[in-house]
Amino acid sequence: MDGVILTPLKQIYNPKGDIFHAMKSSDNGFAGFGEAYFSIINQNEIKGWKKHTKMTLNLVVPIGEIEFVIYNERNKEFFNVKLSKNNYQRLSVSPNLWMAFKGIEKYNMLLNLASIEHDPNEALNIDLDKIRYEW
Repeated sequence: MDGVILTPLKQIYNPKGDIFHAMKSSDNGFAGFGEAYFSIINQNEIKGWKKHTKMTLNLVVPIGEIEFVIYNERNKEFFNVKLSKNNYQRLSVSPNLWMAFKGIEKYNMLLNLASIEHDPNEALNIDLDKIRYEW
């Protein structure tokens, strides 16, 4: 989907605790740095739909498994992917695409390396039933 990049990421085994790469400024999808935050999504819960108008999202799931669904309202196209330790990739989402996500495991955490700082006036939110998707 135009505006979406899926990037395989490195996991480095260490007997005292593994290392999970997330992003470097030289990576494809890097659009600047505004803030980084973690978000928890409970099992079988869905957060969304949200559309950022300026922010580029860079999403990584180091714990649990999360299904992400991106919707392009211009051409009615969906993109979905499940990210986890076993499918360790970074999902970069450009502005003006709708996104929702669902927790698959009992405990799920994502990291967003956002291109700009949070601004409550920069994003649009609509109810889940406004965009039809079969979870």
